[in-house]
Amino acid sequence: MITVFDAIHDQAQPARVLQNIYRALRPGGVLLMVDIKASSQLEDNVGVPLSTYLYTTSLMHCMTVSLALDGAGLGTVWGRQLATSMLADAGFTDVTVAEIESDVLNNYYIARK
Repeated sequence: MITVFDAIHDQAQPARVLQNIYRALRPGGVLLMVDIKASSQLEDNVGVPLSTYLYTTSLMHCMTVSLALDGAGLGTVWGRQLATSMLADAGFTDVTVAEIESDVLNNYYIARK
């Protein structure tokens, strides 16, 4: 098992990182990726708790760090749709997105090789 907590969206090359995680896992291995619970569509995030804070953090840190390295610049609120798409592109075929009632900020992506 490999775990990643609120970090993939900060990477300069997140697709490459996910591909390397996939390659590092044994057959049947699991990636637990925890990241911000949001949509990839801006208009769908109006009611997301702390959305203004998340977008501010994204612009002032996450995107800035990634873009400074000629990266993808996903940002904090890259969203569930893009996250699941990138996991599939990396090779993961069995992806479950779980939510924990007491955690209003995060999705829990369970991706199996």
